[in-house]
Amino acid sequence: MTSPSTTFDTQHFKQALSRFPTGVSVITTHQLGEANPADWGHQFVGLTASSFNSVSLTPPLVVWSLGLKSRTLPSFHKASHYVINILSDQQLDLCNQFAFGRDNRFAGVHYELGAAGLPIMQGALAWFECRNRSQYPEGDHIIFVGEVERCGFADGTPLVYQQGGFFGVGNLTS
Repeated sequence: MTSPSTTFDTQHFKQALSRFPTGVSVITTHQLGEANPADWGHQFVGLTASSFNSVSLTPPLVVWSLGLKSRTLPSFHKASHYVINILSDQQLDLCNQFAFGRDNRFAGVHYELGAAGLPIMQGALAWFECRNRSQYPEGDHIIFVGEVERCGFADGTPLVYQQGGFFGVGNLTS
């Protein structure tokens, strides 16, 4: 067992956190228009996240967080809604496209628009269409609480992230 140093070590903390497996999601919303921050553009923004969890059944609430340095933060901050797409173990390419893509992350992506006009990824294991209920700045992240207005799910195996690698439950996918 690795023991902690006498001073707090961020790398040690990250290594300890990496032992906890998390599901992988792609979260989508409208891109904020450049000319007027109150004006939505016709494009979408999306990102890969593993910081998703449920909070409450009544009302139906979920939580996720986004780093303060994310270039998508202004869009998510101002959005009235977003969709959390839980990825299956067959969607590693989609995970990587939204984690590392530079230009149009939606290029070649198959999706349907939900009731709020936001992308629900084809093949997602589950999806949650959320009203952007509240936000809380904590440390180097913003914590988003979403009120689930609609959701859906399919059978399959989730894509899981642990110790720097992606896995399906019971099988390695990368």
